[in-house]
Amino acid sequence: MVVLSRVPWPLEKGDKLRAYHLVERLAERHEILLFCLHEGRPHPQALEHLRGICQHIEVVSIPKWRIALKLITAPFSRLPFQVAYFHHRKAQRSMDRAFERFRPDHVLCQLVRTTEYVRYRTDAPRTLDYMDTLSKGMERRTETAPFYLRPVFRMETRRLIHYENLMFDLFDNRVIISVQDRDYIYHPDRDRMAVVPNGVDTDFFRPLASEPRYDLVFTGNMNYPPNIDSVVYLAERVLPLVRKERPGTTLLISGVDPAPAVRDLARSDPGITVTGWVKDIRDSYSSARVFVAPMQIGTGLQNKLLEAMAMRMPCITSELANNAVGAPPGKAILIGREPEDYADHIVRLLEHPEEREHLAANGQDFVRSRFSWERSADAIDALIDPEGASAVPTSG
Repeated sequence: MVVLSRVPWPLEKGDKLRAYHLVERLAERHEILLFCLHEGRPHPQALEHLRGICQHIEVVSIPKWRIALKLITAPFSRLPFQVAYFHHRKAQRSMDRAFERFRPDHVLCQLVRTTEYVRYRTDAPRTLDYMDTLSKGMERRTETAPFYLRPVFRMETRRLIHYENLMFDLFDNRVIISVQDRDYIYHPDRDRMAVVPNGVDTDFFRPLASEPRYDLVFTGNMNYPPNIDSVVYLAERVLPLVRKERPGTTLLISGVDPAPAVRDLARSDPGITVTGWVKDIRDSYSSARVFVAPMQIGTGLQNKLLEAMAMRMPCITSELANNAVGAPPGKAILIGREPEDYADHIVRLLEHPEEREHLAANGQDFVRSRFSWERSADAIDALIDPEGASAVPTSG
């Protein structure tokens, strides 16, 4: 049984991408019972698509008014907001019936958001995919939050730390996306966690023959605070420095659900384009010369970097983001620390096509050699079925 906080299709968010590719490959070896929560109704084609992979699918739709009520009462709960947000009695009753009906041999939960559903309900072996360290992400958001939200964010950070440690002890296996995120977990036995990175579908994300129409591109879920922070930083602090050297430099921001702060960038600057959701994100990658992701906050592994590098794009990012990827700085990726660093990297790559090609080729080779959904699924399977799995999970 796989328990998710969202229906894992379409693939417009990082947790859905990871869940979908792992489930698809685990389904080649196991019967998958997929239990998902969803706000409102799922995409009309989602269930039809997932039925080709899973033996049974159960989706519990949670009305927005119930979510709002949960958030009002969450301060009086012992649970972190991010857990309370996704935990509902209606869904718990559905989960309990699924446990009684199917009696799964193993339960795989993605994110601590889902763990309350199985905490007291089954004796089956359990694996928790933390994915990334939510408490660290919340701690970083506290630093840049408005003053009136900081007390709430600090409280949420404390609750998440406590809850992440509690779930560590209640699950048989624990998985996380990177060594960096593992080291953010406060539990004394964190070194026992299996580090299982994301993969990248290199058959899908490959170079496309197209003429670039933009100089720079950033992609991602554009309602996600770390992505909002990143593009605002890029547009307001980096791009003006680039334009001192190269007037007219353009930026494409592509991804689902652009927040008002992101849309405002395009309204105030004719050289910035915000697309919103696109049918094929590869078109956005291939329409620009350089990919830039100056991530300042957040945790986890940036799928956008893996995808851009797989498509043979030269990439510039922060040390924070590259710590999870592990690409050789200066060879397969360029690292910025201050706005001036990013601007210098951008100008040099835009003015020297041969440097762009050299960096892009090294980046593509690096991603192809290191990131595979098949290897990641093997690592999870080694935890679920140690006797039958074909690989040993990667640790530290």
